Amino acid sequence: MGIRFILMVNKQGQTRLAQYYEYLTIEERRALEGEIVRKCLARNEQQCSFVEHRNYKIVYRRYASLFFLVGVDNEENELAILEFIHLLVETMDRHFGNVCELDIMFHLEKAHFMLEEMVMNGCIIETSKANILAPIQLMDKAS
Repeated sequence: MGIRFILMVNKQGQTRLAQYYEYLTIEERRALEGEIVRKCLARNEQQCSFVEHRNYKIVYRRYASLFFLVGVDNEENELAILEFIHLLVETMDRHFGNVCELDIMFHLEKAHFMLEEMVMNGCIIETSKANILAPIQLMDKAS
């Protein structure tokens, strides 16, 4: 398993989406998120997008007002995870049209569904935007 968790956080440090692929209690998740968010948001743009924290490697990227943080194993390829983050944002952009924090907040179930189509048990299984969005478009047509 490569990916341990995915977080979407705004500039104020508020978690907008959290998906975990390993078991952590609510208290452990809250503490981990707080530590990681403080560490990543304090970094400036000249610093690299990789941070080591506890037994994780955190790969993050900022798009507009949202930070996308992915916790991975230490052996995972950082550049591949940056590409995954970019694919996730492009997929959300295609569906929402220039995705923003409010899209995530008001359509949280769709954001989780996109993640579930892309990642299963911590492994990236789908990278085609059309294949990721096809079930969501079918659900939109049915409703």
